[in-house]
Amino acid sequence: MDAYKRVFINTVAQYGKSVINVCLSLYSARIILDALGKSDYGLYVLVGGVVAMLGFVTNALVITTQRFISFYHGKGDWNIVSKTFSNSLFLHVVIAIVLSMLLALFSHLVVYSWLEVDAGRLASAMMVYWATIVILFITILLSPFKAVLIARENIVYISIIEVLDGVLKLAVAFLLLRVDIDKLQLYAWLMAAIQLFNLLAFSIYGCCKFAECSWLIRPRDISSDWLRRIMGFAGWTTYSMGAVVARNQGIAIMLNHFLKQTVINAAYGIAFQVYGALSFISSSILNAMNPRIMKAEGMGDRKRMLHLAALESKYSSLMLLLILVPLIFEMPSILNWWLKEVPENTVMFSRVVLIAFFFDQITYGLNTANQATGNVKPYVLLIYTPKLLILIPVYILLALGRLPGDVMLCYIIIEILCSFLRLPYMKFKVGLNVREFLVTAVVPLLPVLVSQFIVCYLLTLQPFNHSFLMTIILPVGVGALLAWLFALNHQERALLLSFIKHKGAREYKN
Repeated sequence: MDAYKRVFINTVAQYGKSVINVCLSLYSARIILDALGKSDYGLYVLVGGVVAMLGFVTNALVITTQRFISFYHGKGDWNIVSKTFSNSLFLHVVIAIVLSMLLALFSHLVVYSWLEVDAGRLASAMMVYWATIVILFITILLSPFKAVLIARENIVYISIIEVLDGVLKLAVAFLLLRVDIDKLQLYAWLMAAIQLFNLLAFSIYGCCKFAECSWLIRPRDISSDWLRRIMGFAGWTTYSMGAVVARNQGIAIMLNHFLKQTVINAAYGIAFQVYGALSFISSSILNAMNPRIMKAEGMGDRKRMLHLAALESKYSSLMLLLILVPLIFEMPSILNWWLKEVPENTVMFSRVVLIAFFFDQITYGLNTANQATGNVKPYVLLIYTPKLLILIPVYILLALGRLPGDVMLCYIIIEILCSFLRLPYMKFKVGLNVREFLVTAVVPLLPVLVSQFIVCYLLTLQPFNHSFLMTIILPVGVGALLAWLFALNHQERALLLSFIKHKGAREYKN
C-alpha cells in the first residue's frame, strides 16, 4: 500500500474516532460543571492550569521523539531509531523528576501568594495542585511510548486508548454527582488515575510490539551527543509550545487578578474545552500525516514533503471548517443546551478562540514541514515569540480597565499574523512554492466557507424553536457536498469511496 493511500485512510479513520471523543468530552464538561459549580470549576481551571502550563514540555518531547524516529525510519537506520528511544526515555525520566521537585518546592508560594483563591478553598486548591503535579509526572513518562506509536503509524491503537480515556472521564463526571465528599479534590485525583491508565496502556503495548521500546534504559545506549541533539530540538519545540501555553494561562491569570473572580476563569476554561474538543479532531489528522512528512524528508524527497504538508493543512482545515461555522453562529444556543448555566463571556471567548484556531490551521502543515527539516530555532523565534509577547498589551488593557473582549481582539489578530508569516519564511528557507501551497491548501476551502456562512445566516433568520439543530445539520451537509466537489481531487474521492466500501480497510491490512 503506498504512502498516500495510507495517510488518507489513517486520516479518515482518525477523524471518525475523534468525533466520539468530542461528544464524550463536551458531555463530560457539562456534567463536571454542574457537579463542581462555576466557582470550583474555575478554581480547577486556574490552579490546575498553573501546573498544566508545563505540560507543553511533554508535547514538545513527544514531537521530538516522533520526529527523530520517523526521520531515521525514512533513512532505514533501525539502530539509530532504537538509540533515539533510549536517550529520549532517559531524558523524559530526568525532566519528570526535576519538574515535579521544583513544582513541589514552590507549591505554597503559587497557591497562597500568586493566585486569588477564597480562604475557605485554599486546602482544596493545594490538593488540586498536588494532583496536577502527579498528572504532569505521569504524562511526561508516557510521552516517548506514544511518540513511537505515532511514528510507527499505529493510529488505530492510539484511537482506542483515547476513546477509553474519554469514557473513563465521563464515568468520573457521573460519579461526582453521587458523592458527598469534596468533589474538587476527588475529581483531581481521579484525573491522575486515568492518566496512569494511559501510561500503562501505551507503555505495555509499545514494549510488546516494537523492538525499540523498553522500560530498561541501557547505559551503553546513552550518548551525550544524542542527548544534546534531542535537547536542542526539544528545547526550541518546548519554547514554541510554552509560548502558546504561557499566553493562554497568562491571560487566565491576568483576568483573575484584575477582575477578582474565578467565574471569569470558568468562562475562559469552557471556551478552551470547546477548543480542545475541536483541536482533537485536527491533532488526529496531524498524527496520521506527520510521520509521513518526516519520513519523506528523511528519504531526501523535499518536494513530496512539502506537498504532504500542504495536504495536511487542507485536510485539517477542511474537517474543522465543516463544523466550525455552524458552531460559531449558534454558540449561544449550543452553550445553553450543553450547560445548565452559562458563565458570562463564555460565548465571546469560545467564538474568538475557534476563529483564531482555524486561521492557525490553514498553514499548520508548514509547522510540521519545518520540524521535518530539523532547523527549528529561527522559525520558532519568528512565529511564536509574538504569541508570547501578547501578554504585554493584555496587561496594559486590563490595567486600564478595558473589557475581556478587547483582550481577545489582540489574541485573534496575533494568531492570524503568525499563521501567514509561515508562508514567506518557508519560501525563503526551504523553497516553498507559495502559489502552489495556496492552490492546494487554501483555495479549496473558500467554496465551503462561503456556502456555510450563507446557509447559516439565512437559517438564523428563521424564528422556529431549536433552530440551532438545523443550523448545524444543514450547513455541515452543504459543506460536505461542496468539499466533495471542489476540495477533494479525483484520487482523493476515489480513496474515500474505497474506504467507505471497505476496500480501503482490507487493503490497509495488507
